[in-house]
Amino acid sequence: MTAAVFFGCTFIAFGPAIALFLFTIARDPLRVIFLIAGAFFWLVSLLLSSLVWFISVQISDKESAPQQKGLLIFGVVLSVLLQELFRFGYYKLLKKANEGLLALSQEETMPISIRQLAYVSGLGFGFMSGAFSVVNILADSVGPGTVGIHGDSQHYFLSSAFMTMAIILLHMFWGVVFFDACEKKRWWCLVVVVASHLLVSCLTFQNPYYVGSLVPTYVIMSLMGVWAFCCAGGSLRNLKLCLTCKDKDFLLANHRPR
Repeated sequence: MTAAVFFGCTFIAFGPAIALFLFTIARDPLRVIFLIAGAFFWLVSLLLSSLVWFISVQISDKESAPQQKGLLIFGVVLSVLLQELFRFGYYKLLKKANEGLLALSQEETMPISIRQLAYVSGLGFGFMSGAFSVVNILADSVGPGTVGIHGDSQHYFLSSAFMTMAIILLHMFWGVVFFDACEKKRWWCLVVVVASHLLVSCLTFQNPYYVGSLVPTYVIMSLMGVWAFCCAGGSLRNLKLCLTCKDKDFLLANHRPR
């Protein structure tokens, strides 16, 4: 049973992201490089936020429960802000890198478009975020022990897997919307991205009341997915062509760099 829980939760959490990677990124070495770089940027942001939180805990009163709870909330907010700050820094770096690639390339267009970079970097952020969110939980799922034996929720592993999947996809959507906002200088869109990221992260404080965290998170994920689809140039027409396999130039696969 523990093996079934482990593999089931792993495939729930990472299945969609792995499928996207295999079908849209793995064949292009340049996209793979940018994805790994995006994951690295997220990792550095986590390192900095963890360092600040660790120092704060050490100098605080460890016997004070309200103070420790406040530090936990502070750590979450700081982590989100640093992630979005590093996303902006990565956008600036990718713009410079793309200009350099264009100068070296013999073609007149960029080898990879900003929309593709937004998608790839967002997925890189999501992969690393998901790995750090669920890896310890998956390790515990192989046993020994029985979830809920002391009256706790038996849906802990399953809920964690679905939350991880949502976070990974949200990072991808946030990346697309964030980069598009930077390109078009729509700063209010950046505020919405940061605010929605903060909201989703703070919703996890509702656990173990999983309905209170999962349902709003998936509503936000759906809305951000539609927004990212529109930012990527999507429409009802090409969505219909894609679903009916009649569009040979749909979005990422053969998207012309701008």
